[in-house]
Amino acid sequence: MKALALALALGIAGMAHAETDPATAARAAAERLNNAAQLLDNADGARNRVKALTETVHAYEEGLQALRQGLRRAAIREETLTRELQSRETEISELLGVLQNMSASPSPVLLLHPSGPVGTARSGMIMADVTPALTQKAQALRNQLEEVSILRALQQSAVDKLQDGLTGAQLARAALSQAISDRTDLPKRFTADPVKTGLLIASTETLEGFASGLSQIAVDEVDGSLPGIEHRKGALPLPVRGRILRRAGEPDAAGITRPGVVMVTRPHAMVSTPAAATIRYRGALLDYGNVIILEPEAGLLLVFAGLEQVYGEIGEVLPGGSPVGIMGGPALDAGTILSQTEDDITAQQSETLYIEVRESNTPVDPELWFKTDKDD
Repeated sequence: MKALALALALGIAGMAHAETDPATAARAAAERLNNAAQLLDNADGARNRVKALTETVHAYEEGLQALRQGLRRAAIREETLTRELQSRETEISELLGVLQNMSASPSPVLLLHPSGPVGTARSGMIMADVTPALTQKAQALRNQLEEVSILRALQQSAVDKLQDGLTGAQLARAALSQAISDRTDLPKRFTADPVKTGLLIASTETLEGFASGLSQIAVDEVDGSLPGIEHRKGALPLPVRGRILRRAGEPDAAGITRPGVVMVTRPHAMVSTPAAATIRYRGALLDYGNVIILEPEAGLLLVFAGLEQVYGEIGEVLPGGSPVGIMGGPALDAGTILSQTEDDITAQQSETLYIEVRESNTPVDPELWFKTDKDD
């Protein structure tokens, strides 16, 4: 009866599975990084090297994010299992003792009972009920111990995989920057006059004033405009992976309000144009840091500010989805990432991109144009 009570009281949980267990998720993320490395190897021979490297950078970003999340889930799962096993050491010891006694004693001896045949029959019935339960609990214990071992080994091997991924991503970004500099096949709608550009920057104190003078810096501008994107209003993809930190008109910590939105993103995230557009300006501007201003159609300007690097040349026409810059931020090594807490991971989204949309030089809420989660 003691064995039966112990079996019923000992509630060791089996391996927890959601859609995928943490170990499987981390392995899948590692495979994504392997695929990204293969894309980087193949990019040199690609006909459109910029496009190939853009896909490579995206692949590295997705793979690194997935591996961070997978390893974080694995660490939480290992800690949960370890604490559970430590809290039930006494019960586990008793269970193992019962199983060892059962395996060491001959079956007839286990079934003998001092009260005679009736007691022996009852004992046999109890053993028939208890044995499967004890076996099930023992199997659950073996599963948990095996899972802890797998998760621990996975995390120990993750440092090299993460470091390789971080290095590969850095190489891919550098190669992308070089490929964009070497690109000569993009059409140009105009050439920027450097003197007029310098004078415009020096004479304006607001983004509105600068935007209103952009047409003055263009030389030999081709007539016409790109096809309109009015039909895509409200459905444009955001230019960077991240989340909205402040919406249009919301004050920042200093109480300053701006007509655009602020997105928070990870360090070194790639920024892309959401639609085919002409580069009207790129470079440092006022207190916005590095800025790129895109014109997807006549009278409509997309302003992205706060980048560390900006790509392209003023006057070039970019296809939709083209990289236009990279966010800044500190370089993290694999050891730092693995030691991060949940708060650290959230804080790691430390870079901010300011997005402003101007129609006929009047700012409008960017969420009228971009597809965003209104409940973000």
